Amino acid sequence: MSPLEARMAHLEGAYDQVNRRLAGFDLRFDAVDRKIESLRSDLAEKIDSLDGRVDQRFMWTIGVVLSTWLATILAIFFHR
Repeated sequence: MSPLEARMAHLEGAYDQVNRRLAGFDLRFDAVDRKIESLRSDLAEKIDSLDGRVDQRFMWTIGVVLSTWLATILAIFFHR
Protein backbone atom coordinates (compact mmCIF):
# COMPACT_ATOMS: atom_id res chain seq x y z
CA MET A 1 0.00 0.00 0.00
CA SER A 2 1.46 3.34 -1.03
CA PRO A 3 1.53 6.36 1.25
CA LEU A 4 -1.01 8.09 -0.98
CA GLU A 5 -3.44 5.17 -0.67
CA ALA A 6 -2.98 5.15 3.11
CA ARG A 7 -3.76 8.86 3.30
CA MET A 8 -6.81 8.44 1.07
CA ALA A 9 -8.05 5.56 3.22
CA HIS A 10 -7.55 7.68 6.33
CA LEU A 11 -9.49 10.59 4.75
CA GLU A 12 -12.31 8.27 3.67
CA GLY A 13 -12.55 6.96 7.23
CA ALA A 14 -12.63 10.52 8.59
CA TYR A 15 -15.33 11.51 6.09
CA ASP A 16 -17.36 8.46 7.04
CA GLN A 17 -17.08 9.36 10.72
CA VAL A 18 -18.14 12.97 10.03
CA ASN A 19 -21.06 11.66 7.97
CA ARG A 20 -22.25 9.44 10.84
CA ARG A 21 -22.01 12.30 13.32
CA LEU A 22 -23.94 14.64 11.04
CA ALA A 23 -26.63 11.99 10.62
CA GLY A 24 -26.88 11.82 14.41
CA PHE A 25 -27.34 15.59 14.54
CA ASP A 26 -30.07 15.36 11.91
CA LEU A 27 -31.94 12.81 14.01
CA ARG A 28 -31.64 15.00 17.09
CA PHE A 29 -32.85 18.09 15.24
CA ASP A 30 -35.80 16.13 13.86
CA ALA A 31 -36.72 15.10 17.41
CA VAL A 32 -36.44 18.70 18.60
CA ASP A 33 -38.58 19.89 15.68
CA ARG A 34 -41.28 17.36 16.57
CA LYS A 35 -41.24 18.49 20.20
CA ILE A 36 -41.47 22.16 19.22
CA GLU A 37 -44.35 21.42 16.85
CA SER A 38 -46.14 19.52 19.62
CA LEU A 39 -45.67 22.44 22.01
CA ARG A 40 -46.95 24.87 19.38
CA SER A 41 -50.12 22.89 18.82
CA ASP A 42 -50.72 22.57 22.58
CA LEU A 43 -50.13 26.29 23.03
CA ALA A 44 -52.48 27.14 20.17
CA GLU A 45 -55.24 25.06 21.77
CA LYS A 46 -54.72 26.75 25.13
CA ILE A 47 -54.72 30.22 23.56
CA ASP A 48 -57.95 29.44 21.69
CA SER A 49 -59.56 28.29 24.93
CA LEU A 50 -58.34 31.38 26.75
CA ASP A 51 -59.54 33.60 23.93
CA GLY A 52 -63.05 32.20 24.27
CA ARG A 53 -63.08 32.78 28.01
CA VAL A 54 -61.82 36.36 27.60
CA ASP A 55 -64.54 37.06 25.02
CA GLN A 56 -67.19 35.68 27.35
CA ARG A 57 -65.98 37.73 30.31
CA PHE A 58 -65.73 40.86 28.17
CA MET A 59 -69.35 40.45 27.12
CA TRP A 60 -70.41 40.01 30.75
CA THR A 61 -68.46 43.15 31.72
CA ILE A 62 -70.05 45.18 28.92
CA GLY A 63 -73.48 43.91 29.99
CA VAL A 64 -72.91 44.91 33.61
CA VAL A 65 -71.58 48.36 32.68
CA LEU A 66 -74.48 49.07 30.30
CA SER A 67 -77.08 47.89 32.81
CA THR A 68 -75.60 50.11 35.56
CA TRP A 69 -75.61 53.08 33.20
CA LEU A 70 -79.19 52.36 32.21
CA ALA A 71 -80.23 51.96 35.87
CA THR A 72 -78.51 55.25 36.74
CA ILE A 73 -80.18 57.11 33.85
CA LEU A 74 -83.59 55.66 34.73
CA ALA A 75 -83.11 56.55 38.40
CA ILE A 76 -82.31 60.15 37.42
CA PHE A 77 -85.34 60.45 35.08
CA PHE A 78 -87.87 58.81 37.40
CA HIS A 79 -86.58 60.30 40.65
CA ARG A 80 -89.15 63.09 40.64
